[in-house]
Order: sequence, then C-alpha cells, then structure tokens
Amino acid sequence: MILALLPAWGAARAIVVLGDSISAGYGLENPDQGWVGLLQARLRDRGDEVVNAGISGDTTAGGLARLDALLERYRPAILILELGANDGLRGLPPARMGANLGEIIHRAQAHQAKVLLLGMRIPPNYGKRYNEMFEAVFPELAQRYGVAYVPFLLEGVGGNDGLMQPDGLHPNLAAQPVLLERVWARLEPLL
Repeated sequence: MILALLPAWGAARAIVVLGDSISAGYGLENPDQGWVGLLQARLRDRGDEVVNAGISGDTTAGGLARLDALLERYRPAILILELGANDGLRGLPPARMGANLGEIIHRAQAHQAKVLLLGMRIPPNYGKRYNEMFEAVFPELAQRYGVAYVPFLLEGVGGNDGLMQPDGLHPNLAAQPVLLERVWARLEPLL
C-alpha cells in the first residue's frame, strides 16, 4: 500500500484514493504497480502525494467508517472514490450503497475536498433490474453533488481476457496503465 505520511501543514497536496481491491492492487506482484502507484509516480514531480486507502473486499459502509480519520489525517485536496463493486457482488441494496457513497461525498466536500467518483458495473448474472438499479447510483450521485465522474472504471478492460486476471474480476498488470489514463482524463482538470 502506498501510504504517504504528510505533515499536518505540509506544502504537498494530498490526493486520497478510497477504494477496494481494484485500487489496492489485488493480485499484482507489487501494489505499487497498480493504477494508484502509477498515479503517484506521475504526480511526484508536481509535489502531490497520493494516499492509497484501498482495501481489498471493502464496501461503501467500510469506506464510510474509515473516511473521517482519512480526512482529518491527510486533509486531501481531492478524494478519488472507487467503492461499490463489493456492495453489488454481495447483492446489497443499491439504495444503501448510494446513501453511503452520498455521505462520503458530502463529508469530503465539507472538508473542502474535490471528489472524483469512479463508477462500476457488476456481472449480468445479478439480473437486469438489480444491475440497472446498481448502475444508476453513480451518475445520479455525480449529478446531485456536482462531482467529476468516470462512468465505468473498467470500460474496455472488464471482459477482456488479456487485461483481466483469471478470476475475471480484477484487472491484471497490463490493464493498470489503461485504468490510470481513464482516471487521469477526469482527474487532471481538478488538479
């Protein structure tokens, strides 16, 4: 895990990535090879620090429980929010996921952090109705809170055997630069 320890009044701008296994680099030899590590390398020359607060298996409820400590410790200028996939994979109610994500965005904005929301999708075997309800949460939140938004982080990656690990859920090493560029397109205007 990349964990930048920033002084309380340091000059560096903190960018906190609050996510799950996709941000934590699950299945990679070294988590620094993941898209969050690549982002840190790209921003290093600017003096910005990236805090990878991704935890494999995390849900929106887990992220919300950890949020206040992260906001107090790092005082991020930007929060990249990559949560929700595990809520969906567990079949949890999309309304509850949306409420948790909304509260995360609200609290981050109250701490003067800009938010970049990374949308997710789940496999079709959960049924059309559930998938539609799940997917609708992300654009609705982006509009309601006026935050930057990536509609589907794994666009062009999910379902591509050359870019996914054998489990079919996690991006492999070759996919990490693709994910970085997808995030960068929406992040760069916030910097």
